Amino acid sequence: MPDPHQILLYPIVTEKSLNFLSGTAAQDFKDGNKLEFVVKTDASKEEIRAAFESLFEAKVEKVNTHMKKDGKHAVIRLQEGESAEEIGMRIGIF
Repeated sequence: MPDPHQILLYPIVTEKSLNFLSGTAAQDFKDGNKLEFVVKTDASKEEIRAAFESLFEAKVEKVNTHMKKDGKHAVIRLQEGESAEEIGMRIGIF
């Protein structure tokens, strides 16, 4: 497996991505527990999942990807029992 730091380049910190951490009131906070990263353009969802799990020792439920002007973005939803807010604090989002 390639170096996880080569796959997960850096986290996205915007108002929208901060809503991913805890969820939104409109969805009764059920849409949270997610983190967003810019990832290597040719990385597959499986590679992104493996890189995240090895770096942060947290189980991933789902990975969604989309392309933007600044590169490929991955929204990573963590499994129940894992805390996106705690990981956000560890990597310095807060």
